[in-house]
Amino acid sequence: MGSTEVVFKTTEWIQQVRSRIQTAQSRQKSYADKRRSNLEFQVGDMVLLKVSPWKGVIRFRERGKLGPRYIGPFRVTTRVSKVAYRLDLPAELSQIHIIFPVSQLRKCLVDDSAIVPLEDIQVDDSLNYIERRVAILDRKTKTLRNKVVQLVKVQWQHRKGSEWAWEPEEEMRDHYPELFSDAADFEDKV
Repeated sequence: MGSTEVVFKTTEWIQQVRSRIQTAQSRQKSYADKRRSNLEFQVGDMVLLKVSPWKGVIRFRERGKLGPRYIGPFRVTTRVSKVAYRLDLPAELSQIHIIFPVSQLRKCLVDDSAIVPLEDIQVDDSLNYIERRVAILDRKTKTLRNKVVQLVKVQWQHRKGSEWAWEPEEEMRDHYPELFSDAADFEDKV
């Protein structure tokens, strides 16, 4: 075998290896692209920011066992490039760079009616939401196996609006006696 033949065979093998590598790369790219979606945000959209598992929540907020994967929502202020956006971050996150790649963002579907201002929320000592009771609308008697329970239909006012529920009269008298001063007028009407 001459030296030219060795060079020719070696060059042929190198080309064959390169073509196989190119085929494998394109196959892997097609698999990866199936899972990816092109994310684009408009200025003013609300997005969630992915918390880096490497840095954890330590950098963003309080530390804990069950930390959030995403924090936010934050408003997109400008589009820096095709894959990067500038966010409007609160003052507590001022130490973080405000431009993020699309891979760190997730679209947040915000329903403006579901957002409750923090000032409107009232909680008790055990951190349960306090609902205001408005009035007693009706009364009824429910007969159980060996017990008769007096129920009152109470109208509640809470953050999403107004609704009513049947509650045991005894519990309502213990917790909300002010409702039953108006209930005496209701009984007179009935």
